[in-house]
Amino acid sequence: MYWRIGPEYHKRPREKNKSAFRRIVKQGPPPGLLAFDGDLAVGWCQLTPRQDLRWLNRRRTLQAVDDMPVWSISCFYVRGGYRKKGVMSALILEALHTAKRANAPAVEAYPVDITRPGSTSNVFTGTASTFRRLGFTTAARREPSRPVMRHDLKGVVC
Repeated sequence: MYWRIGPEYHKRPREKNKSAFRRIVKQGPPPGLLAFDGDLAVGWCQLTPRQDLRWLNRRRTLQAVDDMPVWSISCFYVRGGYRKKGVMSALILEALHTAKRANAPAVEAYPVDITRPGSTSNVFTGTASTFRRLGFTTAARREPSRPVMRHDLKGVVC
């Protein structure tokens, strides 16, 4: 909910955020992807048209690069015990296929570049190196440690 409502997320009771998110899920389309190990959910990736994440434009570093109707990968959660095992990469790859099937022209992400001075250790948006490895390029860098990265979907095969 953070990328949908901004800092208000931290001010509201947890249950209010949960119920707002349940409403989004029920209204559809699905606001993201889940990764499973058998019946156990082990990862989450928010994937949605950027226009659904209006708060992004309130942060100078994350404002729209252009008027292309991109889809956004804005956050991840990977269950403890499954981190550093490829769950995030699998979610990113599936996000590319899902967005391509929905006729999105590109997918955008807002990771942390942990190689740059001043980067945060809070990497819930992913790391630039992971996105780079999967074919994303830097579309804008308004802050050294916070690139806006994009993957063109023209060559992606579903």
